[in-house]
Amino acid sequence: MSTGLLLQYIVVALIVLASAWVVLKKQFPGTLRKARGAIALGLVKPARAGWVQALGRRIAPPVNGGGGACGGCDSCGPTPPKQHR
Repeated sequence: MSTGLLLQYIVVALIVLASAWVVLKKQFPGTLRKARGAIALGLVKPARAGWVQALGRRIAPPVNGGGGACGGCDSCGPTPPKQHR
């Protein structure tokens, strides 16, 4: 295999991975958040090396700033019914 062909395969693989990442972020944000959290929890354990823990903190999904009582969706209670006019 020539060097040019190998480089071409690497570039195509990186483009495919980047596009898959964008699709995951846009179409499946909840699944991506759960997966990032599960991976981060495995890396942040105290028995791990410092650089592995730092990587886990970087991978971890951002914390939601919960302003409500439960820190959830901030829409406690049932939604009011739609009024037909």
